[in-house]
Amino acid sequence: MSGGQSDVVVAQTVVGLGILTEDQARAALSESFRDNIERPLSEYLLAKQLLTPEQFWQLEKTLDEALEKSSRSKPRIEVETAPPSAVAPQQPAVAPEQPAVAPQQPAVAPEQPAVAPQQPAVAPEQPAVAPQQPAVAPEQPAAEPSAAQHVSGSTVWYQPGIALEELLRQAALARANDFHLHSGARLKVRLDGRLEDISEEPIDASEAGRLLNGLLDEATRAALGESSQVDFVYSAPGVGRFRANVYRQQRGLDAVFRPISERPPTLAGLGLPETLEQFTKYHQGLVLLTGPAGCGKSSTMAALVDLINETRRQHIITVEDPIEHLHESKRCTVNQRQVGRHTENFARALRAALREDPDVIVVGELRDLETVSLALTAAETGHLVLGTLHTNNAVRTINRILGVFPSEQQPQIRMMVSESLIAVISQRLLARADRAGRVAAVEVLINNNAIGNLIRDEKTFQIPSLMQTATTQGMVLLDNALAHLVEAGMVNKEEARGHAEEPSRFD
Repeated sequence: MSGGQSDVVVAQTVVGLGILTEDQARAALSESFRDNIERPLSEYLLAKQLLTPEQFWQLEKTLDEALEKSSRSKPRIEVETAPPSAVAPQQPAVAPEQPAVAPQQPAVAPEQPAVAPQQPAVAPEQPAVAPQQPAVAPEQPAAEPSAAQHVSGSTVWYQPGIALEELLRQAALARANDFHLHSGARLKVRLDGRLEDISEEPIDASEAGRLLNGLLDEATRAALGESSQVDFVYSAPGVGRFRANVYRQQRGLDAVFRPISERPPTLAGLGLPETLEQFTKYHQGLVLLTGPAGCGKSSTMAALVDLINETRRQHIITVEDPIEHLHESKRCTVNQRQVGRHTENFARALRAALREDPDVIVVGELRDLETVSLALTAAETGHLVLGTLHTNNAVRTINRILGVFPSEQQPQIRMMVSESLIAVISQRLLARADRAGRVAAVEVLINNNAIGNLIRDEKTFQIPSLMQTATTQGMVLLDNALAHLVEAGMVNKEEARGHAEEPSRFD
């Protein structure tokens, strides 16, 4: 698969096969670099309809053959410029400002090496700018390592006395999904869903405390001392932004850090269907983003908010815990509030938001009855509301929303949900078959008259059957999304089976 080849090689190959012209390939390659597209260029070209499915598989076959015959010559393609390099060191490093590049990694030009983009991929972004002055590509580049190849169980980053900031820098460079610090255990990073050791020996409680104390300010320490756990965002120039949770357990302090991109992601960059853009065009109603922890809900919501910010002239208020992606006011005015720092809780912030003339309200998590009730009220009173829930599919999401209300309110709430709900987007992140990252599988429920009737009539169990027959309207069942990924060769059956509603379908 092309996930093992550099994007430059993919661009050279599509020109050599006569699928695209040099100008088309150069433009696509430069735009994917500019927008930090993390999936293979071949999939990006397929998603943008620059390749037909038949051409895509022809390209994949040619690239597979090229891996076995590295001496094969390729057409010359020029690239505008590559994004900042992000390759994790193969040997222990205290100073991550100068990570070691993998031995097989070729240079794009003698003056400017080409390496993989820094940010982690859940998938596609939308290209918009044509390339400027191109740089010369290599004649015979070698295969580009995936993020999982940058770190292995034998890689050691930790050295006595190292600062946690340096370890986080290493994690960001390796495009890790999470960094784990646990008292009495080895340091670990999560790469493409798998935990990998980055220290030779377990660290004790005193060392864990030393590492964390360098990051915690007085307010954070006070919150940790009061409740034995604290959520916050750590940000440092040259290192990045991380969503952090620090907590106490029987062996001492533990912490998990999740890298956050400096800029809000886009739907294309996350590998999500472009059809999701339609949900940003509503001026009132409720859009719910759901899935298990770590499936990319926050990133998807940030992408939708950024799209609204770029296309409308309105007032956006977000309520988060903590604030993750920072949104600069573009065409919209964006105000971001953090629970605990700027407001007491979600419900209080939502009540206040209704008097702050918002057009769009973003709720980090619909946690309780009061928050859900206020979100529904806001959606009914002329606001577009985006919120997240930890539910596994669209039907369970609707049942969760209804279930938080007492039985005597059920008829009224069912009516409100049937009229206010716009869509439910439920997603999973799966390991790619070529071990070159992860890819999103997305279930989409779009509310229409038939769906609304089933909600009002307490027949939500019939919704999947209706979704199955409404694919032309943009509805997608999770198992169908998984099957599509398997058929395209992006994920294997075992991976899909672990996320499926009907696992036997993938036997």
